[in-house]
Amino acid sequence: MSTASDPWGRVADDGTVYVRTADGEREIGSWQAGSPDEALAFFKRKFDALETEISLLEQRMSSTDLSAGQARATITRLRAAVTGAHAIGDLDGLQARLEALAGTIEHRREEHRAAREQARATAHEVKERIVGEAERLAAEATHWKASGERMRQLLEEWKNAPRGDRTAEAALWKRLSAARNAFAKRRKAYFATLEEEREAIRARKEDLVARAEELSTSTDWSATATAYRELMRAWKQAGRADRAAEDELWNRFKTAQDAFFKGRSNVLDAKDRELREHVVVKEQLLAEAEKLLPATDARAARAALRGILERWERAGAVPRDSQDRLEGGLRKIEETLRRAEDSHWRRSNPEALSRARGTVEQIRAAIAQLERQLAKAEANGDQKAQQQAREALEARQSWLAEAERTLAELSG
Repeated sequence: MSTASDPWGRVADDGTVYVRTADGEREIGSWQAGSPDEALAFFKRKFDALETEISLLEQRMSSTDLSAGQARATITRLRAAVTGAHAIGDLDGLQARLEALAGTIEHRREEHRAAREQARATAHEVKERIVGEAERLAAEATHWKASGERMRQLLEEWKNAPRGDRTAEAALWKRLSAARNAFAKRRKAYFATLEEEREAIRARKEDLVARAEELSTSTDWSATATAYRELMRAWKQAGRADRAAEDELWNRFKTAQDAFFKGRSNVLDAKDRELREHVVVKEQLLAEAEKLLPATDARAARAALRGILERWERAGAVPRDSQDRLEGGLRKIEETLRRAEDSHWRRSNPEALSRARGTVEQIRAAIAQLERQLAKAEANGDQKAQQQAREALEARQSWLAEAERTLAELSG
């Protein structure tokens, strides 16, 4: 038999087949059935079969989610197959590819381990945040409806969050449960206290309603209106009872209050109508009094006014918005007649006329004397005396003008 050779193996003269590896040649079989080239081809096909299987493994590892356990078992099997393979080809190269695949598996395992650790850390962080917020709600919440809804949301977030380390998660769950229990306890205590407060408020408002109902038939309009204002102030300061009691008590309070103010309004409206009738009477009396002016006979006009004043008083009160106008008009007429009477009296009083004439004569005499003093001061060139005389003379002349007007009035 002739020999045949290949870069990765050969067939000896006696038909023994060898493969070349980094460790040297290794006998892999004996070929007697055909030519050496057929022997090489046969053993190369065995190599090709191994290489094809390794290529498929590489492809699966790169393109599918082949589990690390499956890949590791396949590599172990292929390592053994390559190590004792009766095949001709680059067996060392196949082993190197298998080692590379083994390294890839290890790398992926480390990546998966790191990913799991990261997932656990993330899960812990998420649940730590949930627990922290729940504990803050348990300690600080006062808006119970919104806080209760948020606490329910936190529980759902916990359920939907990724799972982490079992021991750490158990501790966090214990804290979350404690926070939920504390929140429920605080809320229950709050509403229990609130119920007590509302019951106390209801009792206070019952008293206010009872008082309002007592006053609803009162006819002491001013004092009772003030009392209702105080009751309303106390009602607002009392706080709110539960909704049903609050509505029922307010309806009773409002009904009593409305009954009083409606009764007062009816009475005041009737009184206002009566006062408006008084306005008509007093306007007629005021027109009658205005006809007394101008007074030619002050005494007769004064007597007529007294009669008008008596009827004025009997006419009664008028509304406030008319009072100032009517009373002011009558006072002006009274004042005008009083001044006319005073003027008439002064003119008809002999003593007053005599005093007025005497005053005019005295002032005229004083003026004459001052004029002589001024002339003398001017003759002597005494500036100071001139100044004093002029000032005194100016004052006396002013007095004289006033005294002469008074005398003219008394003499008219």
